[in-house]
Amino acid sequence: MNNHPLALGTALALVALPATAHHGVAGLGAASLEGPGAPLEQSSSATLPKGRVFSYFKVDDADWKTYTPETDDEAKSSTFWMAGLGYGVTPWLSLYAFLPYHDKVDENDRFNTHGWADAAINATIGFKYDDGFKLVPERESLDDLEDWHFTVYAGATLPTGDPNLRDRDGNIDKGKSTGFGKPTFTLGATASKMLGERWTLNVDIANLWFQQNTYDADPAHGGEKFTGQFGDEFRLNTAAIYKLYTNPEHRFRLDLLGELNYLNLGRDKEDGVAERGTGGQMLYLTPGVRAYWNNVSFAFGVKLPIATDLNEDNEQQGAEGKENYRLIFSISALF
Repeated sequence: MNNHPLALGTALALVALPATAHHGVAGLGAASLEGPGAPLEQSSSATLPKGRVFSYFKVDDADWKTYTPETDDEAKSSTFWMAGLGYGVTPWLSLYAFLPYHDKVDENDRFNTHGWADAAINATIGFKYDDGFKLVPERESLDDLEDWHFTVYAGATLPTGDPNLRDRDGNIDKGKSTGFGKPTFTLGATASKMLGERWTLNVDIANLWFQQNTYDADPAHGGEKFTGQFGDEFRLNTAAIYKLYTNPEHRFRLDLLGELNYLNLGRDKEDGVAERGTGGQMLYLTPGVRAYWNNVSFAFGVKLPIATDLNEDNEQQGAEGKENYRLIFSISALF
């Protein structure tokens, strides 16, 4: 490959956080004024430059479909906030930590919940294909950036959220709580490729596993403790990013992006028994834009469910696949 220097830009990355999948996700990407584009709601094959610190903030606001005419206990909206830090240990190894905050609102405001959720850590290893597979080097030319790039990533959450939030009757609602009680684990992989000067293709595949947690006693369970386990989550995402405009003088770049986000949720279990009204498959379309200015990136998109196959469709109000829309905004910076 040729080795002419990059004229503009440094990598600017966002890391995936599949561990919060039940409550929104982050996406990983990387871009510079010249080079591949970054998706919004999925991971890309970027790693942080060695010795660089990355900061990240994201808001995911879900507006739920409602089905009854009266103002009752149907879920109205959920807002998932997320702050994160990352560090490039080597050109091919990046480490991240995230702290989410959740806010869930019902129509009648009788059981709204909010609070810090489960913190998460993530490690990402990047490599590329250029006459064979190799770890991402410290420096890459523009031609090098057009090679296939890949990452594998793994993460886990820490049980910093509260899994035992209770309604006014004292009963615990696992879905409205802000924690899972036990660490969750995720494993994923990405592939990214520049297609000419302006287009970038990205693919991301990941799975998330939950552990069984023992919840406190409540009246709904006869005053006894009970166990709960969320169903596994499988995600397959793809994105196309188009570099629409660059202004080298002002170090500005604007991208358009379109994503397809497939999600397969397993059934939740309580005391070892599969629960009705949980699980299924859904496909989202996420159009959006991303702007870069110096070392800062801003992204905005609308996530829309375009196809769903839920296990008990009429019993899953307030769950994934039942959104009117999700508004997603993120800002990140590299120092």
